[in-house]
Amino acid sequence: VTIKLIMDQFLIKGCKELNGRVKINGAKNALLPIMTATLLSPGNYKLNNVPNLRDTRTMIKLLEIIGSNIKVNGNTIKIDTRKCNNPEAPYDLVKTMRASFYMLGPFMSRFDKAEVSLPGGCAWGPRPVDFHIKALEKMGAKIALKDGNIICNGKLKGALIEFEKKSVGATGNILMAASQANGKTQILNAACEPEIVDLCKFLQLIK
Repeated sequence: VTIKLIMDQFLIKGCKELNGRVKINGAKNALLPIMTATLLSPGNYKLNNVPNLRDTRTMIKLLEIIGSNIKVNGNTIKIDTRKCNNPEAPYDLVKTMRASFYMLGPFMSRFDKAEVSLPGGCAWGPRPVDFHIKALEKMGAKIALKDGNIICNGKLKGALIEFEKKSVGATGNILMAASQANGKTQILNAACEPEIVDLCKFLQLIK
């Protein structure tokens, strides 16, 4: 086998013809925000082709802390969010999986309040979560920082949101926050990665 690196390409000349079958698992980056989006509308959800990864298991623990009833059968997960009543995402879980910050939008959308730990603990600083915070404030949320936790309250309403730069996490969070908010929300300079497209499709199913 000869391999050459030319600029940003790999040219590979193999010595054998490839054949066979490969099973492709669902994408983790699409799955995690969709799992959090099940909080938006109380009900029963069934997700198939779920990859068995540490992040998936961490998200299951977090959803259970919030009050979800979850059953796992192989690569299928059933999530019942009808009795969720605890809009908090503790540091122990958020620190191990940044996608836990996706809870902020669904919490505010469903409960009008949220307590979510900063991914980096008590340090605030110029971190990407600023985009999430500023956007939610434009939508009417009152936000404070206490002991490394973001405390949010308020009834959200539609707003014009323009991100300084594209952010997959902030786009996903605001999409979920806006899905149940009063009025119309427009997001400018939004991220359009495949996981955002998948989240939009899911939101359209549950609206």
